[in-house]
Amino acid sequence: MARRRERPGPLDPRSAEILWAVIEEYVATALPVGSVALVLKHDLGVSSATVRNVMAELERAGYLMQPHTSAGRVPTDHGYRLFVERRTPAPLAPVDQLMIRHQFGQVEYASEQWFRLAAATLAGLTHVAGLATPAKSEAARLRRVDLVSSGERLASLVLVVAEGPVKQLLLPLEVVAHQADLDAAAVRLNQLTVGRTARQLARQLPDWPLQTDADRLAARAGARILAALREIDATAVDDVFSEGLLNVMEAPEFSESEKLRRVFRVLQDREYLGDVVHDVTRAGDVRVYIGSENRAREMRDVALILAPYGRPGRASGVVGVLGPTRMAYPQAIGTVRYVSGLMNELVDHLYA
Repeated sequence: MARRRERPGPLDPRSAEILWAVIEEYVATALPVGSVALVLKHDLGVSSATVRNVMAELERAGYLMQPHTSAGRVPTDHGYRLFVERRTPAPLAPVDQLMIRHQFGQVEYASEQWFRLAAATLAGLTHVAGLATPAKSEAARLRRVDLVSSGERLASLVLVVAEGPVKQLLLPLEVVAHQADLDAAAVRLNQLTVGRTARQLARQLPDWPLQTDADRLAARAGARILAALREIDATAVDDVFSEGLLNVMEAPEFSESEKLRRVFRVLQDREYLGDVVHDVTRAGDVRVYIGSENRAREMRDVALILAPYGRPGRASGVVGVLGPTRMAYPQAIGTVRYVSGLMNELVDHLYA
């Protein structure tokens, strides 16, 4: 393996090169790395004795650890962190970029398919788990409302939230209403609700006209819409789409399935994930959380690489990957950055 030029850092070039080699070898094999293996597989230009001495120094500095006295060494979270900060993310191959653009062009923006595609794309290219959350605004606004008959006295109220999810709610009816009646009420609803936030709708709802059956049905649906908007606003993260969990389950670090189940239980905690999303969107770029850098104890064995997408100040979500701390960070960071950038382009194009 050819030597790579190192950026200035807290380690001298030889120590940094050996640390990078240990990390790359451990990521590839999941086995503790010894000095002989490094000399045989990497063009380090020094003897195994020199490598062994440098590895001992790296262990004392907290970049490596020795799981067993007779074993080789493995990177620590501190070692991975230095690696992430000093290595340039690997750009995604042009052929992969074209494939991803084509796939995104085939699905509806902000639909469930869109987010599942983002998660699946990230999982397929990084061989860990891909994650995506729908873009969420601090104050949800409606883009469209539909009413569809679901029975003589029951209708489906479909809410299309601007830069957000589609919600489908059941609306009990006081009288029998045919689809033509629902269509008339939907026209009135769209006139009165599209572009409104929950706060605006709450102020206007008491003044809605109640002169016709369509007006009264629209008012009944308006109260249900107001409750739904308030519920959306109160939720930090609407949903988490994940793909590629099998990739993580097959990693030797997660031979105990309960360990991985605990990780994903944490990710289902909307408050926890909401705080992470807030941090990522505020940073405005890729954020990497390695092992002990994660706030939850259950997440200490994994790394999260997340990037924001959306429209700052209006609606934002995140995409990223989750895997063992033994991850190919340059490739994963480059892939996450590309997918988030593409999603930003699509959002900008849609709302230009």
